[in-house]
Amino acid sequence: MTDPIRIGHIALSCHEASAWEVARILESHGHDVTFTSAPHEAAFAMLGRGEIDILASAWLPSSHEAYLAPMLHDVDKITVLYEPYCIWGGGPDHVPESAVASVTDLLREPALSKMEPLIQGINPGAGISRFSAEIIKQYGLGAAGYVFRTGSEAECFDRYEAAVAEGRWVVVPLWHPQFLHHRYRIRALKEPKGLLGTRDDATLVVRKDARPRIGAAALKDLSQLYIGNPRLSELEDELRRRA
Repeated sequence: MTDPIRIGHIALSCHEASAWEVARILESHGHDVTFTSAPHEAAFAMLGRGEIDILASAWLPSSHEAYLAPMLHDVDKITVLYEPYCIWGGGPDHVPESAVASVTDLLREPALSKMEPLIQGINPGAGISRFSAEIIKQYGLGAAGYVFRTGSEAECFDRYEAAVAEGRWVVVPLWHPQFLHHRYRIRALKEPKGLLGTRDDATLVVRKDARPRIGAAALKDLSQLYIGNPRLSELEDELRRRA
């Protein structure tokens, strides 16, 4: 019996949902699989040390290219699973677009009076966290009282859902695909300075030394795997509802 194929993913539920789709293909070829998750930098470090065989996935180039660069000679890029991109969500629907359509609108009324000053993010290694800190700086939002804070998934996502239920005005640093988009219509604020990065390719990465154990047939099927943004948001929502 061969050793299981070790699938790693960043410790966010969107990445976990895509890892399960990768596992489904591997299991169809008779492989056992294991899952390991870690924060952003740590997940890539595990890949570089050979502690995982597959990473699902690296968001390239904006979010994770710097993390993958030191190990490019040890890995192969197999397929693009979906096309993520970052946003600042400025509405629940009860926040009028006429009042808040752009990041710059946060600096004037009625946002100054109604928008909660805390912009709650996820962990500091995430691309959206780096981008959000820069937005606070470049737009002078700190001087207007806004604060970006990193934290857990629950702190970010639960706060947004509570704001929807309670009719509060909040900005949520988010991305597509993500389960909240399957539950709510979240309006992306315009961001004229282009600080939120580009649309990335969520790239399935396999260590070269794992290819013989994975096998040509399984690798071929993995190379044809495409999930897409709407389907991944739905899969993540299903995953979270089962938890």
